[in-house]
Amino acid sequence: MAKRKRDIRIRTYGIYTKWDSDSKNLPKVAEITTSVRAVVDVEFGFVASIRGAKNERLEYRIDHPGILDAEGNRRPPFDGVVYVKTNDWNFYLGDTIWEPIADKLGPWHMSIRLGGEVVAEKTFQLYNHESLPG
Repeated sequence: MAKRKRDIRIRTYGIYTKWDSDSKNLPKVAEITTSVRAVVDVEFGFVASIRGAKNERLEYRIDHPGILDAEGNRRPPFDGVVYVKTNDWNFYLGDTIWEPIADKLGPWHMSIRLGGEVVAEKTFQLYNHESLPG
């Protein structure tokens, strides 16, 4: 039997409206950008359109610039696994900013993998008024 052809594309990326992870609705894109001003509760990331991969294991990773735990150690990247729900599925990968802001500044690399292969990725640069992108 021939293997289905998968089609994965980033539909939108940037700053989004607040996302409710318990809702079936994805957040709406507010601004297309990879430069994000780091303010509390700003939502950023990307929406990927995934076709032809129903029931496949999707692995995601958010590699942050150095968020610290309560002991002052760098936390590992945020990783997770979901299974593609339908043959035409949209997946939101994103995060938001919380206090303290200082350890959230810098590059955030977000990626998704199917079958061990990176199929979508985007890097966002978070800055504050002292670290404007140049």
